[in-house]
Amino acid sequence: MSEWVEVASTGDFPPGSIKVVETLDSEILVANLEGSFHAVNNICTHMYAELSEGELEDGEVICPLHSAHFDLRTGEALTPPAFEDLETFAVKEADGKVWVWDEPND
Repeated sequence: MSEWVEVASTGDFPPGSIKVVETLDSEILVANLEGSFHAVNNICTHMYAELSEGELEDGEVICPLHSAHFDLRTGEALTPPAFEDLETFAVKEADGKVWVWDEPND
């Protein structure tokens, strides 16, 4: 059963920060990009690597293993060696909290 998962209080999640949420089916990377929240699968589509261990740069996450870049807004794979996009997840703010839907967008 799908549900909204609380990530953090908005005050504890400043711009430029990331959080990882583990659900039954996914490990989700949530990023605060200048006050706009975005969520993608935390695992690189090229080889198993946790993107949360990588770097954030200009709205992109850079894989720590082979430096593939992914757009955090769309999940798009931007550079080789990754060619498959990341799954994205719905994010909302409510009552001072950040929430992520635990199933990927279609």
